[in-house]
Amino acid sequence: MAGHWTRGAAGAVLAMAVAATGCSGNSGNPSGTASKAASAAASAASSLASRGADALASASAEARRKLDQAKGGVNAKDDVTLGTVAIGDDGKAAVKVTAKNTAGSAKSFAVQVNYTDKSGNLLDVVVVTIKDVPAGASGEGTARSNRKLSGEVRAVVGTALRY
Repeated sequence: MAGHWTRGAAGAVLAMAVAATGCSGNSGNPSGTASKAASAAASAASSLASRGADALASASAEARRKLDQAKGGVNAKDDVTLGTVAIGDDGKAAVKVTAKNTAGSAKSFAVQVNYTDKSGNLLDVVVVTIKDVPAGASGEGTARSNRKLSGEVRAVVGTALRY
């Protein structure tokens, strides 16, 4: 899902390397130099894509681990709302998470927030826990992204468990 972002970054790195090679004025072997630059750019782009994919995979695995800790959890997605995404000075996204406890006793919530771009491509995954919300009341938490996000960032509830 993060493929669009990583392919876009890879293309930008490749374009910059090819443009720089074309302007270098190397009269020796321009096509050989361009080939080497393209190869180096492709390698750098692949590394960048791999790091982005690795970071997203790590965040997703951590989210699954946290959701697995909500033993006996029931689907509470309809009882969770998200505020507006804000990008902080550190470049990380944050969104307010509100969980309404419709159960007859105090409950906790584990809420997976998926950060996406405007096309719906997954950028990051975060789980926020809101503990001991009294019966009939609402509890709040803040979901902060694991890494810097830019562009039009949206937040959607992926999974919400009440336990």
